[in-house]
Amino acid sequence: MIILKLGGSVITRKDSEEPAIDRDNLERIASEIGNASPSSLMIVHGAGSFGHPFAGEYRIGLEIENEEDLRRRRFGFALTQNWVKKLNSNVCDALLAEGIPAVSMQPSAFIRAHAGRISHADISLIRSYLEEGMVPVVYGDVVLDSDRRLKFSVISGDQLINHFSLRLMPERVILGTDVDGVYTRNPKKHPDARLLDVIGSLDDLESLDGTLNTDVTGGMVGKIRELLLLAEKGVESEIINAAVPGNIERALLGEEVRGTRITGKH
Repeated sequence: MIILKLGGSVITRKDSEEPAIDRDNLERIASEIGNASPSSLMIVHGAGSFGHPFAGEYRIGLEIENEEDLRRRRFGFALTQNWVKKLNSNVCDALLAEGIPAVSMQPSAFIRAHAGRISHADISLIRSYLEEGMVPVVYGDVVLDSDRRLKFSVISGDQLINHFSLRLMPERVILGTDVDGVYTRNPKKHPDARLLDVIGSLDDLESLDGTLNTDVTGGMVGKIRELLLLAEKGVESEIINAAVPGNIERALLGEEVRGTRITGKH
């Protein structure tokens, strides 16, 4: 079994003022998944411009200040949930067009959190869909949080990867982003940035420059922290550039692709 993460920065235009899909990337990636046709696959995708602007504007996941703030958060929660659901529908449409039996799974319908971390998730249906040869498609979403100071939280695709991988124990975890892997500095701004082939511990994060991309889900450093927690349990992962044509297909087929491996050890 493979769990594949499609970053929001790849399938949406995160620099857009309005939610916008990167149609070329999405349709190409869907085609590559169809070509590789892995025997057992689960897909997790990020929210990109369909989630981060709304979650940020309504401060989802931060401590609620007063009753008026709570009312505003409720609306922001519903708005964010609606937009990320629209993105997921587009992702499933692209997969179905390639003959992939994609089944949408809405995290806010079966996941709860406490203090921003998943506290409950009924994954029995996901297991059943996988057993039937279907491809469950889950995504970064907002969920109810039992911490009364928060009420609501953002659950990133990277936290979902961590949670599902620990419970489903896939053979491989592949994360498709908009860069070749983890660099010492933001490669989009610094030509001298160096790609790290392997990250084995939190100590390696000390070598990373603070200019790495950051969003409401923690950016690249947040992603690595989630993957290191996963690696400690014996599930390694790899970060590759999904914007490069052919990379997703080759990775799904088990071929070597330029990127960064998160191993939990050197």
